[in-house]
Amino acid sequence: MALYLVQHGKSLSKEIDPRQGLSEEGRADTRRIAEVAAGYKVPVSAIWHSTKTRARQTAEIMAEYLRPEKGILKMEGLKPLDDVAALAARIPEFEDIMLVGHLPFMARMTSHLILGRQEPAVFKFQNSGIVCLRKTPEDPRWLIVWTLMPHIG
Repeated sequence: MALYLVQHGKSLSKEIDPRQGLSEEGRADTRRIAEVAAGYKVPVSAIWHSTKTRARQTAEIMAEYLRPEKGILKMEGLKPLDDVAALAARIPEFEDIMLVGHLPFMARMTSHLILGRQEPAVFKFQNSGIVCLRKTPEDPRWLIVWTLMPHIG
């Protein structure tokens, strides 16, 4: 099973958009990453996103390209400071799920799954980037197996 962790795309400031929807750069970066993931035929059965506008918009773009059979679903528990252990316990055992949310949640979730604790960070996220974690019946530990990031360096 795979878990794809995505920090939402770059968003507009509160002064420009009180709901902080995606900026044009955020939309473009998300489309580019989603297109590459689709080219690799990344299997995603469902996309869960936080209740915030920028996460929903990022999930919608990812879904356009990756076409998850179960679609996208707004989920409680994916906000920046939510409890990662509570959400980790709700991840289906045999599905490939994409989570679209925020920092520091995504960094803490990655550390929680790999180290069994939320600190220290084991990966530096970028807006619109995907971090793929995988575990198998032969090896039940979560491992980072690949990433797609909009910027190198």
